[in-house]
Amino acid sequence: MSANYSAMNETNEQKLQKLSLWIDRAEAVVIGAGAGLSAAAGFSCSGERFMAHFADFEKKYGFHDMYSGGFYPYETLEEFWAFWSRNILINRYDCPAGKLYEDLLKLVKDKNYFVITTNVDHRFQVAGFDKARLFYTQGDYGLFQCSKPCRQETYDNEAAVRKMVREQRDMKIPSELIPCCPVCGRPLTANLRTDDTFVEDAGWHAASARYHKFLEKYADGHILFLELGVGMNTPVIIKYPFWRMTYKNKDSRYACINFDMACAPGEIAARSVCISADLNVLSSLVK
Repeated sequence: MSANYSAMNETNEQKLQKLSLWIDRAEAVVIGAGAGLSAAAGFSCSGERFMAHFADFEKKYGFHDMYSGGFYPYETLEEFWAFWSRNILINRYDCPAGKLYEDLLKLVKDKNYFVITTNVDHRFQVAGFDKARLFYTQGDYGLFQCSKPCRQETYDNEAAVRKMVREQRDMKIPSELIPCCPVCGRPLTANLRTDDTFVEDAGWHAASARYHKFLEKYADGHILFLELGVGMNTPVIIKYPFWRMTYKNKDSRYACINFDMACAPGEIAARSVCISADLNVLSSLVK
């Protein structure tokens, strides 16, 4: 498809009214969510929220956000897990659903819906979305995997993470708390897609199969592809497939809400709504 298009002749209010109508009329809704959705819901990786939990790490290591902290080359696993256990705790376990996620559920709870997301923070499930209708493509903060996968398995980590946070001192966990693979003994790591060692376990494949079965079921139906907070880091997962599927199905609609990258190709412009705004505008659609 050709160059990007963004509607110029409608106000955001008019676009939101159109989106509300499309949601009501849709036979099915596919939500594609990126990092911008969680950021809009208040789960920032920088600023005050970062400083409230990682001021000591900033002072010692010099990074200014959780994302940078996750990729910092710590000298020891004790330091690595001191950071990562806190990061997982506040972003996966000790974290509310967020009003924006709850409002999004209100918009689609009576529809045939499915969610595909690159987010790993579990906010959809905490907000009450049906687990069987969620596909977390890039992993889950709540899972460990072998750092050099000896098998395609993952392990729940809540108890281990909470203990690491509780017992760490001076930005280090006790050595005996370093998580190790129960099969080969190598260090465990978070189940996040950062390279080709990412583990796609049985749960991942089952969710993928359900998602693609849903797409097949409504391939020719009145389906709405609702893209929320998706940037250009991994457009091949949500953005580009949504564009292609909208192009192929003339009864489909595409909607995109993003703070600064709300656009669509010209080929699907007539069936698209692109809203450049804070994603919290979605809450105005709740009836």
